[in-house]
Amino acid sequence: MGGNSGTALVVGAGVGGLATAIGLRRAGWEVTVLERRAALERYGTAFGIHPTAQSALDRLGLGDALRARAVPYRDGWIRRPDGTVLAALPLERIERKAGRPELLVSRPYLIDALLAELDRLGGTKIEYGRPLAGEAASLVADPATDQAVGRAAAPAPLPPGVDLLVGADGINSAVRTAHFGARSRPRRIDTVAWIGTAGFETGVYGETWGAGRFFGMTPVEPGRTNWYATVPEATTADELRGAFADWHDPIPRVLAETDPATWIRYEMRHLYPALPAFTAAGRVALVGDAAHAMTPNLGQGACTALLDAEALTRAVAERGPAGLPAALRAYGAERRRSAQRVAFASRNLHRFMSARRPALRDALVGLLPG
Repeated sequence: MGGNSGTALVVGAGVGGLATAIGLRRAGWEVTVLERRAALERYGTAFGIHPTAQSALDRLGLGDALRARAVPYRDGWIRRPDGTVLAALPLERIERKAGRPELLVSRPYLIDALLAELDRLGGTKIEYGRPLAGEAASLVADPATDQAVGRAAAPAPLPPGVDLLVGADGINSAVRTAHFGARSRPRRIDTVAWIGTAGFETGVYGETWGAGRFFGMTPVEPGRTNWYATVPEATTADELRGAFADWHDPIPRVLAETDPATWIRYEMRHLYPALPAFTAAGRVALVGDAAHAMTPNLGQGACTALLDAEALTRAVAERGPAGLPAALRAYGAERRRSAQRVAFASRNLHRFMSARRPALRDALVGLLPG
């Protein structure tokens, strides 16, 4: 790779980790990716890719692969449970400002496109079934209690021979806890989320907001519809179907005709308090959920991970291994406040969308421009 190459260890093979590995390989770095799972998960949910994240993918050399399978999102509305339209989603405004529309792409396809690009570039080792070894592996939040299992008295050392360690290992990041401490950690927000894919096109897209719950539908690819729902009390498929049984068509049909075995249920969480830095010791950086895990209400999780990955690897490429501390400072200056503003806005939107007394909320939404 020449004298400008360095050695990087990326922990986590999700969207942010794979995009970071691609950017580093394009800069000539030797890269190893550790993934704690034995194989990557390819569940069929959709990612919304904002034009800014599309530009990041263009700079990583992946824009054409995205556009080959993505569908534009141009028609979405906010509705009441009875189907009354309250407002349009700001999709037209986004397209007018950026000159291109929001895109929706299936998660499995985006993961496969990232893997294909890494394979094309060559030289990256992905080691599956490999969590971060040593002390850092035990310093994670217990998902049953949201309490830190341990606390690093001092930053953990980097593995031998590694110039740059990138934590892309999600909301329960071992890299974050080992190198940034346990104060910022996952916190529950007492809402259960469900996601799935219906085997037909509903033709009705956007979000429906009720009292303490909401339901969303987006296109994802021909013949399929991505859907998501949140409701505090639903713990089974039957309870979820019951919670939306009297909502407008086609919501009951989507739930009735989608196999619950394919649904994904998870407790919504976010990272709190916000981290004071995304980098440490001039050699450690966090990207994606490891740095700023947020509620999914703005649909920006994948976008912010891609923006992080591109900004980090661009800064590293510009300065080389000798300038790594300066590169990480530049990355933090570019991304931390921006990503944390998105996370804060998403959490506030969740509160607004989930209001249990929705009359005032609906009146305010109705004042939004169409």
